[in-house]
Amino acid sequence: MNRDILVLYYSRTGHTAQLARLIARGVEEVPGMQARLRQVPPVAPVTEVAQPPEPEDGAPYVTKQDLTDCAGLALGSPTRFGNMAAPLKHFLDTTGAEWASGALAGKPAAVFTSTSTMHGGQESTLLSMALPLLHHGMLLVGVPYTEPALTSTHSGGTPYGASHVAGPKGDNPISEHERELARALGRRLADVARKLGNSA
Repeated sequence: MNRDILVLYYSRTGHTAQLARLIARGVEEVPGMQARLRQVPPVAPVTEVAQPPEPEDGAPYVTKQDLTDCAGLALGSPTRFGNMAAPLKHFLDTTGAEWASGALAGKPAAVFTSTSTMHGGQESTLLSMALPLLHHGMLLVGVPYTEPALTSTHSGGTPYGASHVAGPKGDNPISEHERELARALGRRLADVARKLGNSA
């Protein structure tokens, strides 16, 4: 069984990337499981210069092979008007071959996001990312209320997935509850993937 959980994200200011690293840490708290951090490249209405094959910083860019190889997927994006950011949507729109072949069918998935305000579309963004994953036949994993931080948080954290409230200027650090919930989501995703793999 493949033990890699793909933690795939788009991050503009770094907050979603921070959540991705916390989720990856949670994944690796599950014995035998490991995280594979990847990001999607930015897109622009007009391309003047081709994107370099590797980003200047952060995780490597994702390939379609990463999707095929993974035992599970955590998908993250900042909010854009209550929806996932265009670069992530653009990447998902190119996964028709993986959809047709069922490359992701039956694998567990989770979603995460960061917004500037408390009610800036966290839950709708998480749900917007869940929709294509359902079309791929993935099994969605959320954050259960058995996690005490979910009822204690005064910032991010939802039953639909991990989240962070960055603040209007993007200067809010990730809170302790947000950290706990992101790691819990990573652990839960990896644990489900491990159990599915062991029962196959």
